[in-house]
Amino acid sequence: MKNGNSKHVLVAGGAGFLGSHLCDALLSEGAHVIALDNFQTGRKQNIRHLEREPRFDIIDSDVIKPLPARLRSKRVKIDEIFNLACAASPPHYQADPEHTMLTSVVGTHSLLTFAEATGARFFLASTSEIYGDPEVHPQTESYWGNVNPTGPRACYDEGKRAAETLTFDFDRSRRADVRVARIFNTYGPRMRADDGRVVSNVICQALAGDDITVYGDGSQTRSFCYVSDLVDGFMRLMAYDESFPGAVNLGNPLELTVGDLAEKVLAMTGSSSRIVTRPLPVDDPRRRRPDISLAKKLLGWAPRTSLDAGLKATIAWFAENQSDDNKATRNVATLGGAVSAGRV
Repeated sequence: MKNGNSKHVLVAGGAGFLGSHLCDALLSEGAHVIALDNFQTGRKQNIRHLEREPRFDIIDSDVIKPLPARLRSKRVKIDEIFNLACAASPPHYQADPEHTMLTSVVGTHSLLTFAEATGARFFLASTSEIYGDPEVHPQTESYWGNVNPTGPRACYDEGKRAAETLTFDFDRSRRADVRVARIFNTYGPRMRADDGRVVSNVICQALAGDDITVYGDGSQTRSFCYVSDLVDGFMRLMAYDESFPGAVNLGNPLELTVGDLAEKVLAMTGSSSRIVTRPLPVDDPRRRRPDISLAKKLLGWAPRTSLDAGLKATIAWFAENQSDDNKATRNVATLGGAVSAGRV
């Protein structure tokens, strides 16, 4: 075990895109990891390579329900809790908006209460979506956001805002030691082909030779962070022991338009796909770019993977693993405004 690490870590959402990569990183550091997932959007193939790992366990359970008795047993000492439990792409979180909101509120409260009971440090995976369609650019942690509380994205946006409120209420009352990361657009291997996010959409459509759907005129911007860089930020933030200042942005400050991303993927895949445009969905953010000054100062963290290197690895993974799922992407792309090549 690296550094003789023997800590026990609970990862809610551990079979998801980000959660499974986090489990890998924790295990590589020598931790014992318990993943909790209801497999609504997480997938068993993301953690299949860990089936014979003696320091890894998976529990099929939903965080909006009471935590399983085996977790609450005093025989299990949990040192850290990562809360990554929530559908994070528009078609998935809008498919069951009530469950999305409850996951953020009830699930976060349940895990915070568990952290209080066990003395575990608590990490909330929040989101840049709490900034809504921002009127401040780039977005700093002090910006309160511009969110439509009754729109189709509100179940996720407002759910995460409420989750942050709960987390900082526990912090202020000294009921739990907390860390909060606001995650900006992230991509890499193990993304779902049907999640409707810009990178997976564009790559899968290009590989399949389908039309690449860009919503709006393609001038809306996003900033893309490769998954290994983001997980490194997670680990550094959880390990940070000094006075905690509040939420911390984690993302790549390199900003580009959705249209430019589509052109880059076309060139890298050699695809003959055409770029076609559709109307911009309701409340779709026009610009999104993190100010990561705080992460640099506190954690010494900044993304290291170039967009070209990250896209190359992601394209290769989809080409090798996701050929059957490309059909799902084509189906999702016909759902009108629910999916956008400009979305997270």
